[in-house]
Amino acid sequence: MLAMLRKILLTLLLANLAYFSWSQGLLVPYGLTPTPAGEPEHLARQIAPERVRVLTAEEVAQLDATPAPAACLQAGLYDATEAQALRAALTLWPEGSWQLVEGSEPARWMVYMGKYADAETLARKKAELGRRNVKFDPLPPPEFQPGLSLGRFTSEADAVAALKQVETRGVVSARVVRERAEQRGQVLRFPRVDDALRPRLDGLSALLAGRTLRPCSG
Repeated sequence: MLAMLRKILLTLLLANLAYFSWSQGLLVPYGLTPTPAGEPEHLARQIAPERVRVLTAEEVAQLDATPAPAACLQAGLYDATEAQALRAALTLWPEGSWQLVEGSEPARWMVYMGKYADAETLARKKAELGRRNVKFDPLPPPEFQPGLSLGRFTSEADAVAALKQVETRGVVSARVVRERAEQRGQVLRFPRVDDALRPRLDGLSALLAGRTLRPCSG
C-alpha cells in the first residue's frame, strides 16, 4: 500500500513539473509551445473590433422604450352564434380595436383508403404502405375512421395528382374524397395590435373557442 502511494505521489509530481515547464516555455526547443493568453494574440482573433462600442445608460433606456411594431391578428371561422358571443364580450374594448368580417375556408380533398371492416385489415394496409414507402396518416377525421389518409389538399386537382403518384408505387385501393365542403363564417380580426392592446389578448383563450390568433391574410 505504501509503495502504491509513493508511485501516485511521484506521478503527480512529475505531471506538475511537466505542466510548469510547458507553461513557462521551457519545452519550446522540443516543439512544445504554450498557447499565448495575452496581447497581441487576443487582438488578432477579434472580428471587426472597431464596430464594438459600449452603450450609454440613455441609449439602453431608449432601446427598452422602443415599442414593438403593431401587428394585424385574426382568428376564426366562427358561426353566427359564436360571432354574437364575441360581439357581446368585446363591447368594452376600444373602438376600432376589433372587427368581425366575412371569411371562408376552401373545401379540402383527401387521398383516402378505407373504411376497413376490422383492425386486422387496417394493420395489413399499414404494413403494405410501409413496404411501398408510401407515407400515410393513420388518424383521418373521425367520419373516415377506420381508414388511412395519404394526403389532404385544398383542390381536387392536387388530390388527383397525388393519387396518381401513389398509384405508380402499386397502391390500387386509394381514391379521392372530399373531406369537407367550403366553409363560410365570421373572422375575428384585430387590425392593429400594439403594446397597449397586446396585454388584453392574454385573456382571450376561452373566448377564441379553440381557434388561435394568426397573422392577418388578405
